[in-house]
Amino acid sequence: MRKLSMALLAGVALVGCGGPEVAEQKIPTFEEFQASAIKDEGDVYVVNGDEAVEGVQGLRAYYDNYVANGEVGTANGELAVYYIGGDIKWSSTAARNLTYCVSSSSFGSRYSTVVSAMNNAAAAWEATANVNFVHSSAYDSNCTASQTAVVFDVRQVTGAGYTARAFFPNSSRSARNVLIDSSAFGNMGVWTLTGVLRHELGHTLGFRHEHTRLSSTGCYEDANWRALTSYDSSSVMHYPQCRGTQTGDLVLTSLDKSGARALYP
Repeated sequence: MRKLSMALLAGVALVGCGGPEVAEQKIPTFEEFQASAIKDEGDVYVVNGDEAVEGVQGLRAYYDNYVANGEVGTANGELAVYYIGGDIKWSSTAARNLTYCVSSSSFGSRYSTVVSAMNNAAAAWEATANVNFVHSSAYDSNCTASQTAVVFDVRQVTGAGYTARAFFPNSSRSARNVLIDSSAFGNMGVWTLTGVLRHELGHTLGFRHEHTRLSSTGCYEDANWRALTSYDSSSVMHYPQCRGTQTGDLVLTSLDKSGARALYP
């Protein structure tokens, strides 16, 4: 749990925090920001603890939009969807066929554990919203970022600097991965692998971190979100170390379910 919290905090620290009640912070240069970012496989950087940004160009755009200008959060009070001139989400048809593979070679003896955790995590979202995750096991033996027969791949990595990371619906295929670090199979306190994956699959559906909605959480990220419900400090999408109030495993709250149904009715 401590390692997970440190990894998530490290990601949050990349973009700083703000608001009227937060002391002014030194804005890093782009070179400093890039040096502190988690460089993931391929051409991907990880920001906010578990969100993928594609390439140096994407990282630069993120920096220019949300770091260099010292943007702070002033919005109050909601499950929030990624929003850039419109909701970043799947079409109703695509949302019903979110195919994925689970890499049998990278997980090895942990393969069945991950298959079960993914099934359970997906079921939580499927039970409340009009979405359907489909495990295409025929591609598990060739489950890579270039496997175009599925929407996304699930693979194991080691020493990544995060416990797990995901993507948003507008990511290109090469970045549409749910990557699970080997540390996720150790002691995470009250959190389970299924709980972590419930959070990550929320990102794949387009949901932002709940703590970015209030500067008072100390973990403000940016303003690219639209409120779907009232603010929920217990949300499955809220980091507990950012003044979150969910003390057990990462589970969907009633507001999470309401927000998911609002986006995928």
